[in-house]
Amino acid sequence: MSGAWRSAGAAGRGPERGAPVILVSGATGTVGREVVRRLPAALRVRIMARDPGRVTGAPSAERVAADLGDEEALNRALEGVSTALLVTSSPGAGDDARFVRAARSAGVQRLVKLSAAAVLDRQAGDLITRWQRANEELLRGSGLEWTLLRPRSFMSNALSWAESIRGERVVRGLCGTAANACVDPRDIAEVAVRALTEDGHAGKAYTLTGPQALTAVEQTQRLGRLLGVALRFEELSPHQARRALGRRYPAPIVEALLESAERQRAGAKAKLTDTVRAVTGRPAGDFCTWAEDHLAAFADRGGRRDGAAAPPGPGR
Repeated sequence: MSGAWRSAGAAGRGPERGAPVILVSGATGTVGREVVRRLPAALRVRIMARDPGRVTGAPSAERVAADLGDEEALNRALEGVSTALLVTSSPGAGDDARFVRAARSAGVQRLVKLSAAAVLDRQAGDLITRWQRANEELLRGSGLEWTLLRPRSFMSNALSWAESIRGERVVRGLCGTAANACVDPRDIAEVAVRALTEDGHAGKAYTLTGPQALTAVEQTQRLGRLLGVALRFEELSPHQARRALGRRYPAPIVEALLESAERQRAGAKAKLTDTVRAVTGRPAGDFCTWAEDHLAAFADRGGRRDGAAAPPGPGR
């Protein structure tokens, strides 16, 4: 652990004037908001968001309004920053290039980039994966210190099933019997905090998975046991999936997601790593633990469950 975090945190003081600033982008997103919650209060933290009013946690942190598409706003947001978490989500928008230019201009020393494990899949050539590979190359050639976080699918993707579970007791999806080594976003955030605040992570690329490769059918079964209800998984055809995804995403993203699903069917997303333990000193959290902590999202409105209480998940 770096001396700055160790000494300041141990003393229990607030941020010292003139101390290096850590900037968090994507602070209202799945990983970014968990990073914000975990950064010690003793550090100087600046949270960048389009709407800073939506940011929760870190009451002592500075909040700045900035859009990744606005280079002037980025220049202002990055002034005095030493280390930054870079989270982008729009292929083709040029957000990473703008951020890296502004970071170099501001004298930022280190960038921690949220990427994806798919960049290592040799058969992956979809739009999203090509974009993430290009972003990684940009960072490696930036002249800045860098750390890459490459998670598998987020366990929190299961939240997209919540409405159909509550209303129909059904989960619908593609490749229901194909395994994915999905990871708890809170574990990604823990690794990100280490990379932002400790020495020894520069030039590292961390592939992050959970402790088990689970199929959507198995996740459905675990959710059913925790809820005390009988859930079933309904396999979608590619046509049905394309139509459902098309209600949420533009066509190029839909096709990328469908290509990604086919790689999962072929077994490309089942490999496990122990990186979370190696970086944080504790094992990665399992799906049942994540599900228990978010069970209210899947339960009937009002918190009512049907049937008997479910047993605790494995590893607890």
